[in-house]
Order: sequence, then C-alpha cells, then structure tokens
Amino acid sequence: MPRLDELANVALRVPSILVLDLLYKCDIEGLTDHLKAKNEDMLFKYKYVIWNMYYLGHLINMVLLILPLRHIVTLYLHILAALLLYMGHQISKDFVREELQYGYEGAVYLDSLAFNRFVSAMTSQIILSTLCAFLMKTRKVWLFSAHMLPLLARFCSTPHATLLTVNTFSVGLTATGITMFLLSHLFLPYRLARAAYSELLQLEVIELYRLLAVGISLWNQFAVPVLFSVFWFVLFVVQLCSDTMSHNPSVGNQGIMFFLVSECCATPYSLLGLTFVVSYLALGLLNVCKFYLGGYAAIQNENVMHRGVTEGVTLLLLALQTGLLDMQALQRTFLLSIILFIVMTSTLQSMIEITDPVILALGASRNRSVWKHFRGLSMCLLLLVFPVYMAYKISQFFHMDFWLLILVSSCMLTSLQVTGTMLIYSLFMVELFRSDPIESLDEVIYWVNAVSRVLEFVVALCVVAYGTWESLFGEWSWMGASVIIIHSYFNVWLRAQSGWRSFLLRQEAAKKINSLPIATTQQLQQHNDVCSICFQEMSSAVITYCGHFFHCNCLRKWLYVQETCPMCHQTVRPTLQDQSQASGDTPAVTHDPAEQQEEIENFGHGDEDQPAEPHEEVQGLCFSSNGDFVGFASPEVGSCVVTPTKCLHHGFMSLLLCGLEPSRKPSTHL
Repeated sequence: MPRLDELANVALRVPSILVLDLLYKCDIEGLTDHLKAKNEDMLFKYKYVIWNMYYLGHLINMVLLILPLRHIVTLYLHILAALLLYMGHQISKDFVREELQYGYEGAVYLDSLAFNRFVSAMTSQIILSTLCAFLMKTRKVWLFSAHMLPLLARFCSTPHATLLTVNTFSVGLTATGITMFLLSHLFLPYRLARAAYSELLQLEVIELYRLLAVGISLWNQFAVPVLFSVFWFVLFVVQLCSDTMSHNPSVGNQGIMFFLVSECCATPYSLLGLTFVVSYLALGLLNVCKFYLGGYAAIQNENVMHRGVTEGVTLLLLALQTGLLDMQALQRTFLLSIILFIVMTSTLQSMIEITDPVILALGASRNRSVWKHFRGLSMCLLLLVFPVYMAYKISQFFHMDFWLLILVSSCMLTSLQVTGTMLIYSLFMVELFRSDPIESLDEVIYWVNAVSRVLEFVVALCVVAYGTWESLFGEWSWMGASVIIIHSYFNVWLRAQSGWRSFLLRQEAAKKINSLPIATTQQLQQHNDVCSICFQEMSSAVITYCGHFFHCNCLRKWLYVQETCPMCHQTVRPTLQDQSQASGDTPAVTHDPAEQQEEIENFGHGDEDQPAEPHEEVQGLCFSSNGDFVGFASPEVGSCVVTPTKCLHHGFMSLLLCGLEPSRKPSTHL
C-alpha cells in the first residue's frame, strides 16, 4: 500500500519536528540561572546535567527524524507497547487501592462487589497483554503479564498487606525486562549509522554530482516539503485552539490571522514550514489561474518558474535578512505582513506571465469564442484591480516612507503591465474589425511596452539605490549585499542592456529604411507584383539596393529581425555604387518583370526534387510578455509551436512570430 506508506512516512516524522521546535523555544539559560544548590560545585553539576539533556534531546530527535520508515514504525510500536504496560500497572495499582479501601479479605467469588471489580480488572489486563503481544509480533503473551500478578494474588486470597508487596514486585519485574531489552539493543544506533556509512561508501559519493543525487534522493524519500507543511499546519491549529480557548485580547479581529501566523514562525523549523506552505499556496493559485484560462490541459504544461518555488524562497530570504525570528510577537506580525505583501506581488507577477500570452494570442488569432475572451479579460481585470487594493490596504496600515513607497510602486507596476496588455489586446481587436491593417501597429505596441519597461527599470533602480544607501550608512550584512548585487545584475543591468539593444536595432532599421529610394508610380506599374513579405498590393514601396520591392513598414519590421533582404539574403547595406545609382533617376533594378517573377517563384518552390508540404492556415498566434510575436500558439496555455514553413508561406508577420535569430536565414524550401 504505497499511499499508506507515504502517509506514515510524513505522520510519524512530525512529532520529532514538534519536539525540536519545543526544545528551541526552551529558555535553558533562564532555567539554569534560577537554580539553587548547596554549593557552587553542585550548581555546576546541575547545569551540566541540564545542558547535556538539552543537547541529547536535540540529537535523539534529529536521529528519529532521519531514520528509515521501517525503523520508525518499529520504534513507535515499542513505545505503544510500553504505554500499554504502564496502563496495565496503573490498573493493578488502582485495583489494590480499592481492595484496601473495601477491606474484604475473603474469597473474591463470595462477594459480588469484589468479584465484579476483579473480573473487570482481569479482563482489562488480558486485553492489554494480548495487544502488547500483537504489537511485538509474538505469541508469548506471558512476557507482558507481570502486571497481572496482584490480581492473581488476590484471587488466591492473599492478605492485603501482601498485595502491596506483590504489586511492587510486578513493577520491578516489568522494569527489569524493559532494562534488559534496552541493553540488548544499546548498540543499535551505532549499527544503523555504520550501515548508512557503508551504503554511502558503496555509492562513492565523493564526487559532487553523486552527492547531489544522494541529497535529492533523501529529499524525495523524506518528503521534506510535505513534512514541514504538515508540521506547520499542526502548529497553526494548536495555536488557533490555544488562542480561542484563552480568549487572547492582544490583537483585534482584523489582524488575528497575521498574529497567529507570526506566532507559528518563531523558530527556524516553523519558518521552514511556513516557507513550504506559502510555496504550495502559490502553486495552487497559479494552477487555478491556468485552469481558468486554458482548462485541464493547461495544468499539464508546467513551467519551472511557475511552481511556487520563487514565492517560498522570497519569503525565506526576506525573513532571514530582516531578522524575523529575533523579534517580539507584535513586531514580527507587522514585518510578516510586509513580507507576505511582497510574496503576493511576486505571485501576481507569475499570474501575469501566464495570462499575458493567452490574452494576446486570443486577440491576434481571430478567435471568436466569447467564453475564452471573457475568461482572459476577467483575469486581466482581477490582476488590474487587486494590486491597487493591496497597495491601498498596506498604505492604510503603515506610515508611508521611501521603502514602503518602493513596495507600493512595485505593486502598482503589476496593474500597469496588465493595462499595457489590455491596450495591445484592444489594438488587435480594432484591427480585426478593420478592412485594412493599422500601419503603425508595431510602433504602438513597442512604445506601450517601452513605457512599462522604463517604469519597471526606474523602480528597480530605486530599490538598488535605497539598498546601497542602507548598506553603506545603515546595518550592513553579507546577505543584504548579495541580494543587492543579484538584484542589480538581473533587474537593472540585464534590463538596461536588453532595452538599449532593442532601441539601437530599431534605430538602425529606421536609418536603413530612410536610406532606401522610394519607388515611383511608373516603377510600381512596371514591377506589377505584390509585396513579397505580406503578399498585398503595393500602392507605395521602397526598393532595396539589390533591386527588390517591399512595403516600407513590412521591410522595417523585417529588419527588426533580420539584416538581410527577404528575397536574396544580401545584407541591406548601401555600397558606394548603390548610393550613386540611388541618387539617379532610377534605381539599379537588374531584373525585368519576367525575371523578377521567376526569381520569386524559384524562391517559393526551391528544388524540384524536394516534396512540397501542404499549406496550412494559421490557427493561433503567440506573443511574448513584451508584445513581440514569438510563434504559433498551441491549444495549451503558454506553449508555442514554431514552424518556419508556415512562416514563409504566410509572409512577414509569421516570420516575426517565429522570432528568428539575426544570424539565421529563412529556408527557401516549402
């Protein structure tokens, strides 16, 4: 029963973490300071014993935590058998005390009250002895029947004074048996450790990758995330029941949840538990978002960055950086609310990354399903309104300073990104109902995303500036410095480099387009052909220096991706001869219309011995989070299928969808 084994693997390890959590909360120094003894030597011995018991408790529970499941089950069975034996001796003790109080020393079967008391006690003892034998997997029930001796002595009409002696003898007999059992298994931990060490030597975990493999295997075997999550939920329920029963008035009803959560993250163990709980909650929220947008199939398309790990790691790093564990309950509550606010903002960012390509693909793929559009727009509306509500609530609780202003601005950027996505979606829908395409659609999309990226960059720069200021003139730490360095590299330097590269590419494309001559009406009539990029009629066109005609906007968009001519793959760069020819009345068009048509046909068909693939229609388009076309969208959320054959067949826009690298030339084979 693998399910039962998985359940036992988690449930039987939780008590060890609970004990470790309690030991961490124990104030041993305060306890030893209040000890009193006859002299300093005895006081030192008392402190020595207490501290050794404290460390021994940590060691024992750590060993229990990492034991294999079969050994943990065996240990719990022995503990349960010991509890049953203790219960049996308590029953015998109560029976002897009642007999002494009753004062009847005759045969028990001659007195109804004495006989009833004897039968009930004997029945309980027989059941307990049988259960102990069952747990120890033996048929020798008499091994666990020492606590029945006082009852047997009373059945033999033993005097009352002798019953106390027999009861004491039965307790000693049981204690002797338990001591012999413990001594016989005294070196069991050593044998287990030696066996584990032998297995590690056989695996040859000297190399790093083998050590990592062993660590991952133990992580999965112990089910660490589930284990700590269950531990934290048990801790939270206990804290909730304790607070409810004590009617704690220290916090209002509005902040009771934050107060309880802060009480359950006062130790490293509970903080780890809260980290995994937040990760699972974020994962569930992201899966709900995927399911709402794309159905059950969307959940199967997992993204490593959308599994809640980012949110959990964010909470753990912020808690360690801010010293959450060292604060008092009320301070920890306020700080935890800010940390959870940041984690929620990160979760909303992940939801935007899921929603953004879906809503843009719906707008560009001419999908007429009203229900799909409603789901996408409703999710965008939620992501637009909820960050504003979060920013409003946190500004009501805390005094607005520069650090809090950065947090609120980061949250508001989420709404700004959704606004940009909905604006681009609206442009796509407007173009859908127009007879002719919008000429400057690509420019509008670019500048909409540029405004959003610039604001994100400004907020990231403010975070770096404020963090650097705090590190230089405030409290400095290695962790804070490392976080600032990582944030500066990924959120400032890489963003600035990417944005500047994109701007230079567009500027270079604009310069190339402006350097090309514009075709006259006579040249267009003589050419008498469609644009080779979009396959539309040309009322105006530019002529490359290799003699090919294209729409100005089509060629500009092409040059954003490629630096070569779409037809002959020559670099679109004017030479001295081309510039002198371009300055004349007519450009250097070396092909007559018949040759031009033949060249286009040869480009379209390729080698005759290659079989032609059937033409297919565009089923859906996929766009990146910055509005650029990245491929054809499959039915699954967030997945794209890039097909260069379809791109060449459907012209320039499809090529942009594929996101070709600048060094890659499109295939001439269809």
